[in-house]
Amino acid sequence: MTHILVVDDEPTQRLLLQAVLERAGFTVETASSGDAAIARLTGTGAGRIDCVFLDLSMPGTDGLAVIRAVRPKAPDLSIVVLTAHGGVNTAVEAMRAGASDFLVKPAAEDRIVEAAKAAGGAAAAFDAPFEPLAGEPDSDFTAIVGQSPAIRQSMRLARKAASVSLPVLIDGESGVGKELFAKAIHSVSERAQRPFIAVNCGAIPERLVESILFGHERGAFTGATDRHTGKFQEADSGTLFLDEVGELPPDIQVKLLRALQEREVEPVGARRPIKVDIRLISATNRSLEAMVADGRFREDLYYRLNVFPLTLPPLRERTGDIPSLVEDCIARVCRSENMATKRVSADAMALMEAYHWPGNVRQLQNTIYRAVVLCEGDTLRIDDFPHLAHTAGAAVDLGNTTDRAAWPVATSPAPATDPAANGAATDVHLVRGDGHVRPLADIEADVIRCALDLYDGRMTEVARRLGIGRSTLYRKLQDLDATGDG
Repeated sequence: MTHILVVDDEPTQRLLLQAVLERAGFTVETASSGDAAIARLTGTGAGRIDCVFLDLSMPGTDGLAVIRAVRPKAPDLSIVVLTAHGGVNTAVEAMRAGASDFLVKPAAEDRIVEAAKAAGGAAAAFDAPFEPLAGEPDSDFTAIVGQSPAIRQSMRLARKAASVSLPVLIDGESGVGKELFAKAIHSVSERAQRPFIAVNCGAIPERLVESILFGHERGAFTGATDRHTGKFQEADSGTLFLDEVGELPPDIQVKLLRALQEREVEPVGARRPIKVDIRLISATNRSLEAMVADGRFREDLYYRLNVFPLTLPPLRERTGDIPSLVEDCIARVCRSENMATKRVSADAMALMEAYHWPGNVRQLQNTIYRAVVLCEGDTLRIDDFPHLAHTAGAAVDLGNTTDRAAWPVATSPAPATDPAANGAATDVHLVRGDGHVRPLADIEADVIRCALDLYDGRMTEVARRLGIGRSTLYRKLQDLDATGDG
Protein backbone atom coordinates (compact mmCIF):
# COMPACT_ATOMS: atom_id res chain seq x y z
CA MET A 1 0.00 0.00 0.00
CA THR A 2 1.47 3.35 -1.05
CA HIS A 3 1.61 5.81 1.88
CA ILE A 4 1.32 9.45 0.81
CA LEU A 5 1.98 12.69 2.69
CA VAL A 6 0.03 15.74 1.46
CA VAL A 7 1.69 19.05 2.39
CA ASP A 8 -0.28 22.26 1.84
CA ASP A 9 -0.96 25.29 4.04
CA GLU A 10 -4.48 25.68 2.61
CA PRO A 11 -6.96 23.42 4.48
CA THR A 12 -9.30 23.11 1.50
CA GLN A 13 -6.53 21.93 -0.80
CA ARG A 14 -5.30 19.42 1.78
CA LEU A 15 -8.75 17.95 2.28
CA LEU A 16 -9.43 17.79 -1.47
CA LEU A 17 -6.20 15.95 -2.21
CA GLN A 18 -6.68 13.65 0.76
CA ALA A 19 -10.20 12.73 -0.38
CA VAL A 20 -9.13 12.08 -3.97
CA LEU A 21 -6.16 9.92 -2.99
CA GLU A 22 -8.01 7.94 -0.31
CA ARG A 23 -10.84 7.27 -2.75
CA ALA A 24 -8.22 5.81 -5.10
CA GLY A 25 -7.03 3.44 -2.38
CA PHE A 26 -3.95 5.24 -1.03
CA THR A 27 -3.14 5.75 2.66
CA VAL A 28 -2.82 9.50 3.28
CA GLU A 29 -1.36 11.74 5.98
CA THR A 30 -1.38 15.53 5.88
CA ALA A 31 0.89 18.34 7.03
CA SER A 32 0.01 22.05 7.08
CA SER A 33 3.51 23.53 6.81
CA GLY A 34 6.96 22.91 5.42
CA ASP A 35 8.43 22.54 8.92
CA ALA A 36 5.85 19.90 9.82
CA ALA A 37 6.65 18.03 6.61
CA ILE A 38 10.39 18.06 7.31
CA ALA A 39 9.80 16.82 10.86
CA ARG A 40 7.59 13.98 9.58
CA LEU A 41 9.95 12.94 6.80
CA THR A 42 13.22 13.13 8.70
CA GLY A 43 12.09 12.19 12.20
CA THR A 44 12.65 8.79 13.76
CA GLY A 45 10.02 6.35 14.88
CA ALA A 46 7.43 7.35 12.28
CA GLY A 47 6.14 4.98 9.62
CA ARG A 48 7.42 5.06 6.07
CA ILE A 49 6.21 7.64 3.55
CA ASP A 50 6.45 6.53 -0.11
CA CYS A 51 5.36 9.73 -1.81
CA VAL A 52 4.84 13.41 -0.99
CA PHE A 53 2.41 15.82 -2.65
CA LEU A 54 4.11 19.13 -1.85
CA ASP A 55 2.77 22.65 -2.38
CA LEU A 56 5.59 24.92 -3.51
CA SER A 57 4.10 28.20 -2.31
CA MET A 58 3.79 28.16 1.49
CA PRO A 59 4.60 30.80 4.12
CA GLY A 60 7.78 30.26 6.10
CA THR A 61 9.46 27.07 4.89
CA ASP A 62 8.29 26.70 1.29
CA GLY A 63 8.29 23.64 -0.92
CA LEU A 64 11.78 24.19 -2.34
CA ALA A 65 13.19 24.40 1.17
CA VAL A 66 11.45 21.15 2.07
CA ILE A 67 12.96 19.38 -0.96
CA ARG A 68 16.45 20.65 -0.16
CA ALA A 69 16.13 19.55 3.47
CA VAL A 70 14.62 16.14 2.79
CA ARG A 71 16.25 14.95 -0.42
CA PRO A 72 19.75 14.24 1.00
CA LYS A 73 18.22 12.06 3.76
CA ALA A 74 15.60 10.38 1.55
CA PRO A 75 17.09 9.97 -1.94
CA ASP A 76 14.44 7.45 -3.03
CA LEU A 77 11.40 9.44 -1.85
CA SER A 78 9.01 10.40 -4.65
CA ILE A 79 8.05 14.08 -4.49
CA VAL A 80 5.22 15.51 -6.61
CA VAL A 81 5.21 19.29 -6.39
CA LEU A 82 2.07 21.40 -6.76
CA THR A 83 2.18 24.83 -8.36
CA ALA A 84 -0.35 27.38 -9.56
CA HIS A 85 -0.65 28.45 -13.19
CA GLY A 86 2.28 30.64 -14.09
CA GLY A 87 4.58 28.89 -11.64
CA VAL A 88 6.19 26.60 -14.20
CA ASN A 89 9.64 28.14 -13.77
CA THR A 90 9.47 27.42 -10.04
CA ALA A 91 8.34 23.88 -10.79
CA VAL A 92 11.34 23.41 -13.08
CA GLU A 93 13.61 24.66 -10.30
CA ALA A 94 11.98 22.15 -7.97
CA MET A 95 12.56 19.34 -10.46
CA ARG A 96 16.22 20.23 -10.63
CA ALA A 97 16.34 20.32 -6.81
CA GLY A 98 15.10 16.74 -6.69
CA ALA A 99 11.32 16.67 -7.25
CA SER A 100 10.01 13.69 -9.20
CA ASP A 101 7.06 15.34 -10.94
CA PHE A 102 4.83 18.39 -10.84
CA LEU A 103 1.14 19.20 -11.15
CA VAL A 104 -0.48 22.53 -11.94
CA LYS A 105 -3.38 23.45 -9.65
CA PRO A 106 -6.24 22.88 -9.90
CA ALA A 107 -5.63 19.35 -11.18
CA ALA A 108 -8.41 16.94 -12.12
CA GLU A 109 -8.89 13.81 -10.04
CA ASP A 110 -7.63 11.38 -12.67
CA ARG A 111 -4.46 13.46 -13.12
CA ILE A 112 -3.80 13.39 -9.37
CA VAL A 113 -4.32 9.63 -9.18
CA GLU A 114 -2.06 8.99 -12.17
CA ALA A 115 0.68 11.07 -10.58
CA ALA A 116 0.30 9.17 -7.31
CA LYS A 117 0.48 5.82 -9.06
CA ALA A 118 3.56 6.86 -10.99
CA ALA A 119 5.31 8.29 -7.94
CA GLY A 120 4.37 5.34 -5.76
CA GLY A 121 5.58 2.81 -8.29
CA ALA A 122 2.17 1.16 -8.84
CA ALA A 123 2.09 2.38 -12.44
CA ALA A 124 5.44 3.95 -13.16
CA ALA A 125 4.71 4.18 -16.85
CA PHE A 126 2.57 7.27 -16.34
CA ASP A 127 4.36 10.62 -16.46
CA ALA A 128 3.55 14.00 -15.01
CA PRO A 129 -0.16 14.67 -15.52
CA PHE A 130 0.34 18.24 -16.61
CA GLU A 131 -1.60 19.42 -19.65
CA PRO A 132 0.45 22.06 -21.45
CA LEU A 133 -1.87 22.17 -24.44
CA ALA A 134 -5.00 23.04 -22.50
CA GLY A 135 -6.52 26.27 -23.71
CA GLU A 136 -5.20 26.01 -27.26
CA PRO A 137 -7.61 27.77 -29.63
CA ASP A 138 -7.98 24.83 -32.02
CA SER A 139 -11.08 22.79 -31.24
CA ASP A 140 -12.23 21.36 -34.55
CA PHE A 141 -10.84 18.32 -36.39
CA THR A 142 -7.70 20.22 -37.42
CA ALA A 143 -6.59 19.91 -33.78
CA ILE A 144 -6.49 16.11 -34.09
CA VAL A 145 -3.03 15.05 -35.26
CA GLY A 146 -2.47 11.82 -37.16
CA GLN A 147 -2.96 10.08 -40.48
CA SER A 148 -3.00 6.44 -39.39
CA PRO A 149 -5.94 4.32 -40.60
CA ALA A 150 -7.22 3.92 -37.02
CA ILE A 151 -7.44 7.64 -36.27
CA ARG A 152 -8.77 8.48 -39.75
CA GLN A 153 -11.62 6.01 -39.21
CA SER A 154 -12.42 7.59 -35.84
CA MET A 155 -12.49 11.07 -37.40
CA ARG A 156 -14.73 9.84 -40.21
CA LEU A 157 -17.27 8.48 -37.72
CA ALA A 158 -16.99 11.60 -35.56
CA ARG A 159 -17.82 13.82 -38.54
CA LYS A 160 -20.91 11.71 -39.15
CA ALA A 161 -21.87 12.13 -35.50
CA ALA A 162 -21.51 15.91 -35.86
CA SER A 163 -24.04 15.96 -38.68
CA VAL A 164 -26.86 14.66 -36.44
CA SER A 165 -28.08 15.50 -32.94
CA LEU A 166 -28.06 11.98 -31.52
CA PRO A 167 -26.36 11.28 -28.17
CA VAL A 168 -22.76 10.12 -28.66
CA LEU A 169 -20.85 7.78 -26.36
CA ILE A 170 -17.06 8.02 -26.80
CA ASP A 171 -15.23 5.00 -25.51
CA GLY A 172 -11.48 4.76 -25.07
CA GLU A 173 -8.61 4.42 -22.64
CA SER A 174 -7.57 7.33 -20.46
CA GLY A 175 -5.61 9.91 -22.42
CA VAL A 176 -6.70 9.03 -25.96
CA GLY A 177 -8.36 12.41 -26.53
CA LYS A 178 -12.04 11.88 -25.80
CA GLU A 179 -12.69 15.51 -24.87
CA LEU A 180 -10.76 16.68 -27.94
CA PHE A 181 -13.09 14.62 -30.13
CA ALA A 182 -16.14 15.89 -28.25
CA LYS A 183 -15.06 19.49 -28.88
CA ALA A 184 -14.43 18.70 -32.54
CA ILE A 185 -17.91 17.20 -32.94
CA HIS A 186 -19.46 20.26 -31.30
CA SER A 187 -17.39 22.72 -33.35
CA VAL A 188 -18.66 21.45 -36.71
CA SER A 189 -22.24 20.77 -35.61
CA GLU A 190 -25.21 23.07 -35.98
CA ARG A 191 -24.70 24.06 -32.31
CA ALA A 192 -21.14 25.27 -32.93
CA GLN A 193 -21.91 28.86 -31.91
CA ARG A 194 -23.59 27.79 -28.69
CA PRO A 195 -21.96 26.73 -25.36
CA PHE A 196 -19.78 23.64 -24.96
CA ILE A 197 -19.82 22.62 -21.28
CA ALA A 198 -17.54 19.83 -20.08
CA VAL A 199 -18.00 18.00 -16.76
CA ASN A 200 -15.65 15.37 -15.32
CA CYS A 201 -18.11 13.21 -13.43
CA GLY A 202 -15.32 11.33 -11.67
CA ALA A 203 -13.87 14.51 -10.14
CA ILE A 204 -17.06 15.70 -8.41
CA PRO A 205 -17.60 14.82 -4.74
CA GLU A 206 -20.63 12.52 -4.59
CA ARG A 207 -22.66 14.84 -2.36
CA LEU A 208 -22.29 17.68 -4.87
CA VAL A 209 -23.04 15.82 -8.12
CA GLU A 210 -26.75 16.63 -8.22
CA SER A 211 -26.22 20.31 -7.47
CA ILE A 212 -23.44 20.70 -10.04
CA LEU A 213 -25.35 18.94 -12.82
CA PHE A 214 -28.87 20.19 -12.18
CA GLY A 215 -28.37 23.29 -9.98
CA HIS A 216 -29.96 24.31 -6.69
CA GLU A 217 -32.07 27.08 -5.25
CA ARG A 218 -31.01 29.37 -2.42
CA GLY A 219 -31.63 27.69 0.93
CA ALA A 220 -32.07 24.24 -0.62
CA PHE A 221 -29.58 22.78 1.86
CA THR A 222 -27.13 23.94 4.52
CA GLY A 223 -24.56 26.21 2.88
CA ALA A 224 -26.71 27.01 -0.18
CA THR A 225 -26.55 30.77 0.34
CA ASP A 226 -27.11 31.57 -3.35
CA ARG A 227 -28.94 30.13 -6.31
CA HIS A 228 -26.70 27.91 -8.49
CA THR A 229 -27.21 27.24 -12.19
CA GLY A 230 -26.36 23.63 -13.06
CA LYS A 231 -24.31 22.41 -16.01
CA PHE A 232 -27.42 21.35 -17.92
CA GLN A 233 -28.72 24.92 -17.86
CA GLU A 234 -25.28 26.31 -18.72
CA ALA A 235 -25.23 24.08 -21.79
CA ASP A 236 -28.78 25.00 -22.88
CA SER A 237 -28.96 25.20 -26.69
CA GLY A 238 -25.41 23.85 -26.88
CA THR A 239 -23.48 20.67 -26.06
CA LEU A 240 -22.99 19.02 -22.66
CA PHE A 241 -19.98 16.70 -22.40
CA LEU A 242 -20.08 14.23 -19.50
CA ASP A 243 -16.62 12.72 -19.13
CA GLU A 244 -16.26 9.48 -17.11
CA VAL A 245 -20.03 9.11 -17.07
CA GLY A 246 -19.67 5.64 -15.56
CA GLU A 247 -18.64 7.24 -12.25
CA LEU A 248 -22.10 8.72 -11.62
CA PRO A 249 -23.83 7.38 -8.47
CA PRO A 250 -26.98 5.26 -8.99
CA ASP A 251 -29.40 7.94 -7.78
CA ILE A 252 -27.90 10.48 -10.19
CA GLN A 253 -28.17 7.97 -13.03
CA VAL A 254 -31.93 7.93 -12.45
CA LYS A 255 -32.12 11.75 -12.56
CA LEU A 256 -29.91 11.88 -15.66
CA LEU A 257 -32.17 9.41 -17.46
CA ARG A 258 -35.23 11.49 -16.61
CA ALA A 259 -33.52 14.69 -17.78
CA LEU A 260 -32.73 13.11 -21.14
CA GLN A 261 -36.19 11.61 -21.56
CA GLU A 262 -38.17 14.66 -20.48
CA ARG A 263 -35.65 17.29 -21.68
CA GLU A 264 -35.95 19.07 -18.39
CA VAL A 265 -34.08 19.27 -15.08
CA GLU A 266 -35.26 19.90 -11.57
CA PRO A 267 -32.76 21.92 -9.48
CA VAL A 268 -32.44 20.92 -5.84
CA GLY A 269 -35.10 22.82 -3.88
CA ALA A 270 -36.93 24.04 -7.01
CA ARG A 271 -40.73 24.03 -7.18
CA ARG A 272 -40.95 23.15 -10.86
CA PRO A 273 -38.68 21.64 -13.53
CA ILE A 274 -36.82 23.74 -16.10
CA LYS A 275 -36.81 22.89 -19.80
CA VAL A 276 -33.38 22.44 -21.41
CA ASP A 277 -32.25 21.80 -24.97
CA ILE A 278 -28.86 20.11 -25.06
CA ARG A 279 -26.85 17.82 -27.30
CA LEU A 280 -25.28 15.18 -25.03
CA ILE A 281 -21.85 13.64 -25.59
CA SER A 282 -20.65 11.16 -22.97
CA ALA A 283 -17.29 9.46 -22.53
CA THR A 284 -15.92 6.56 -20.54
CA ASN A 285 -12.69 4.62 -20.13
CA ARG A 286 -14.56 1.74 -18.52
CA SER A 287 -16.79 -0.90 -20.06
CA LEU A 288 -20.33 0.31 -19.43
CA GLU A 289 -21.63 -3.00 -20.77
CA ALA A 290 -19.74 -4.84 -18.02
CA MET A 291 -21.01 -2.34 -15.46
CA VAL A 292 -24.57 -2.96 -16.67
CA ALA A 293 -24.04 -6.71 -16.33
CA ASP A 294 -22.72 -6.19 -12.77
CA GLY A 295 -25.66 -3.95 -11.86
CA ARG A 296 -23.47 -0.86 -11.37
CA PHE A 297 -24.92 1.09 -14.32
CA ARG A 298 -28.53 1.35 -15.42
CA GLU A 299 -29.25 -0.56 -18.60
CA ASP A 300 -31.91 1.90 -19.79
CA LEU A 301 -29.50 4.82 -19.31
CA TYR A 302 -26.76 2.95 -21.16
CA TYR A 303 -28.96 2.52 -24.22
CA ARG A 304 -30.02 6.17 -24.01
CA LEU A 305 -26.35 7.28 -24.05
CA ASN A 306 -25.04 4.75 -26.56
CA VAL A 307 -27.10 5.81 -29.57
CA PHE A 308 -24.01 6.73 -31.62
CA PRO A 309 -20.97 4.81 -30.26
CA LEU A 310 -17.46 6.03 -31.09
CA THR A 311 -14.37 4.10 -30.00
CA LEU A 312 -10.97 5.85 -30.05
CA PRO A 313 -7.80 3.80 -30.59
CA PRO A 314 -4.99 3.73 -28.00
CA LEU A 315 -1.69 5.24 -29.09
CA ARG A 316 -0.01 1.82 -29.27
CA GLU A 317 -2.34 1.01 -32.18
CA ARG A 318 -1.32 4.15 -34.10
CA THR A 319 2.43 4.37 -33.48
CA GLY A 320 2.93 5.77 -36.97
CA ASP A 321 1.39 9.01 -35.69
CA ILE A 322 3.97 9.47 -32.92
CA PRO A 323 6.48 11.58 -34.93
CA SER A 324 3.69 13.96 -36.00
CA LEU A 325 2.31 14.14 -32.47
CA VAL A 326 5.77 14.84 -31.04
CA GLU A 327 6.47 17.58 -33.60
CA ASP A 328 3.07 19.20 -33.01
CA CYS A 329 3.43 19.02 -29.23
CA ILE A 330 6.91 20.54 -29.25
CA ALA A 331 5.71 23.40 -31.45
CA ARG A 332 2.77 24.15 -29.15
CA VAL A 333 4.77 23.95 -25.95
CA CYS A 334 7.53 26.17 -27.30
CA ARG A 335 4.96 28.66 -28.51
CA SER A 336 3.07 28.70 -25.21
CA GLU A 337 6.30 29.13 -23.20
CA ASN A 338 7.90 31.61 -25.65
CA MET A 339 10.82 29.26 -26.26
CA ALA A 340 12.84 28.58 -29.39
CA THR A 341 11.68 25.46 -31.21
CA LYS A 342 13.62 22.35 -30.25
CA ARG A 343 14.61 19.33 -32.32
CA VAL A 344 14.51 15.64 -31.37
CA SER A 345 17.50 13.34 -31.73
CA ALA A 346 17.02 10.13 -33.69
CA ASP A 347 17.54 7.84 -30.72
CA ALA A 348 15.07 9.83 -28.57
CA MET A 349 12.45 9.62 -31.31
CA ALA A 350 13.13 5.90 -31.67
CA LEU A 351 12.63 5.48 -27.93
CA MET A 352 9.26 7.22 -28.11
CA GLU A 353 8.17 5.16 -31.10
CA ALA A 354 9.12 1.93 -29.32
CA TYR A 355 7.46 2.80 -26.02
CA HIS A 356 3.97 1.39 -25.34
CA TRP A 357 2.40 4.62 -23.89
CA PRO A 358 -0.14 3.27 -21.37
CA GLY A 359 -1.25 6.88 -20.75
CA ASN A 360 -1.72 7.42 -24.50
CA VAL A 361 -1.59 10.87 -26.13
CA ARG A 362 -1.96 12.70 -22.82
CA GLN A 363 1.10 10.90 -21.44
CA LEU A 364 3.03 11.70 -24.63
CA GLN A 365 2.11 15.39 -24.32
CA ASN A 366 3.08 15.48 -20.65
CA THR A 367 6.37 13.73 -21.39
CA ILE A 368 7.24 16.15 -24.19
CA TYR A 369 6.29 19.16 -22.08
CA ARG A 370 8.51 18.13 -19.20
CA ALA A 371 11.39 17.33 -21.58
CA VAL A 372 11.09 20.70 -23.34
CA VAL A 373 11.01 22.84 -20.20
CA LEU A 374 13.89 20.93 -18.59
CA CYS A 375 16.09 20.64 -21.70
CA GLU A 376 18.99 23.09 -21.58
CA GLY A 377 20.00 22.71 -25.23
CA ASP A 378 18.21 22.98 -28.55
CA THR A 379 17.74 19.24 -29.03
CA LEU A 380 15.79 16.71 -26.98
CA ARG A 381 17.90 13.64 -26.28
CA ILE A 382 17.34 10.38 -24.43
CA ASP A 383 18.75 12.03 -21.29
CA ASP A 384 15.75 14.38 -21.33
CA PHE A 385 13.40 11.38 -20.94
CA PRO A 386 14.84 9.61 -17.87
CA HIS A 387 11.58 7.99 -16.67
CA LEU A 388 10.72 6.87 -20.19
CA ALA A 389 14.15 5.37 -20.85
CA HIS A 390 14.11 3.61 -17.47
CA THR A 391 10.66 2.11 -18.11
CA ALA A 392 11.47 1.08 -21.67
CA GLY A 393 14.55 -0.78 -20.46
CA ALA A 394 16.44 -3.20 -22.59
CA ALA A 395 13.33 -4.06 -24.60
CA VAL A 396 14.01 -1.02 -26.78
CA ASP A 397 16.94 -1.66 -29.11
CA LEU A 398 17.59 1.72 -30.65
CA GLY A 399 20.27 0.29 -32.92
CA ASN A 400 17.60 -1.37 -35.06
CA THR A 401 15.45 1.68 -35.77
CA THR A 402 14.70 2.82 -39.31
CA ASP A 403 14.24 6.16 -41.01
CA ARG A 404 16.79 7.72 -38.65
CA ALA A 405 17.55 10.46 -41.18
CA ALA A 406 14.13 11.99 -40.55
CA TRP A 407 15.24 12.99 -37.05
CA PRO A 408 18.90 14.06 -37.25
CA VAL A 409 21.06 12.70 -34.46
CA ALA A 410 22.30 15.42 -32.17
CA THR A 411 26.06 15.47 -31.87
CA SER A 412 28.36 17.02 -29.31
CA PRO A 413 31.20 19.36 -30.28
CA ALA A 414 34.41 17.55 -31.22
CA PRO A 415 36.96 17.22 -28.40
CA ALA A 416 39.52 19.98 -28.30
CA THR A 417 42.27 17.38 -28.45
CA ASP A 418 42.56 14.07 -30.26
CA PRO A 419 41.49 11.33 -27.80
CA ALA A 420 43.99 8.99 -29.39
CA ALA A 421 46.75 11.35 -28.32
CA ASN A 422 45.73 10.77 -24.71
CA GLY A 423 46.38 7.08 -24.95
CA ALA A 424 42.90 5.90 -25.95
CA ALA A 425 42.96 2.77 -28.09
CA THR A 426 41.41 3.49 -31.48
CA ASP A 427 42.38 0.41 -33.54
CA VAL A 428 39.92 -2.46 -34.02
CA HIS A 429 41.26 -5.40 -36.02
CA LEU A 430 38.87 -7.23 -38.33
CA VAL A 431 41.18 -10.10 -39.30
CA ARG A 432 42.88 -12.64 -37.05
CA GLY A 433 46.53 -13.61 -37.30
CA ASP A 434 45.59 -16.69 -39.38
CA GLY A 435 44.00 -14.48 -42.01
CA HIS A 436 40.37 -15.24 -41.16
CA VAL A 437 37.73 -12.69 -40.15
CA ARG A 438 37.22 -12.38 -36.41
CA PRO A 439 33.79 -13.29 -34.95
CA LEU A 440 31.37 -10.38 -34.97
CA ALA A 441 30.89 -10.57 -31.19
CA ASP A 442 34.64 -10.11 -30.65
CA ILE A 443 34.73 -7.12 -32.99
CA GLU A 444 31.76 -5.56 -31.21
CA ALA A 445 33.45 -6.08 -27.84
CA ASP A 446 36.55 -4.27 -29.10
CA VAL A 447 34.44 -1.42 -30.48
CA ILE A 448 32.73 -0.97 -27.10
CA ARG A 449 36.08 -1.01 -25.25
CA CYS A 450 37.46 1.50 -27.72
CA ALA A 451 34.47 3.80 -27.24
CA LEU A 452 34.74 3.55 -23.44
CA ASP A 453 38.38 4.59 -23.65
CA LEU A 454 37.74 7.28 -26.21
CA TYR A 455 35.01 8.99 -24.15
CA ASP A 456 36.43 8.35 -20.67
CA GLY A 457 33.64 5.98 -19.67
CA ARG A 458 30.85 8.57 -20.16
CA MET A 459 28.06 6.09 -20.82
CA THR A 460 25.59 8.52 -22.37
CA GLU A 461 28.20 9.76 -24.84
CA VAL A 462 29.37 6.21 -25.60
CA ALA A 463 25.81 5.05 -26.30
CA ARG A 464 25.08 8.06 -28.50
CA ARG A 465 28.30 7.64 -30.52
CA LEU A 466 27.61 3.93 -31.01
CA GLY A 467 24.03 4.67 -32.06
CA ILE A 468 22.43 2.50 -29.39
CA GLY A 469 20.41 3.15 -26.26
CA ARG A 470 22.04 3.29 -22.85
CA SER A 471 20.02 0.26 -21.71
CA THR A 472 21.37 -1.69 -24.69
CA LEU A 473 24.91 -0.59 -23.87
CA TYR A 474 24.57 -1.69 -20.24
CA ARG A 475 23.19 -5.06 -21.36
CA LYS A 476 26.13 -5.59 -23.72
CA LEU A 477 28.60 -4.69 -20.96
CA GLN A 478 26.91 -7.19 -18.64
CA ASP A 479 27.24 -9.83 -21.35
CA LEU A 480 30.96 -9.02 -21.65
CA ASP A 481 31.38 -9.35 -17.87
CA ALA A 482 29.55 -12.69 -17.90
CA THR A 483 31.88 -14.09 -20.57
CA GLY A 484 35.00 -12.69 -18.93
CA ASP A 485 35.74 -10.37 -21.87
CA GLY A 486 34.99 -7.15 -19.97
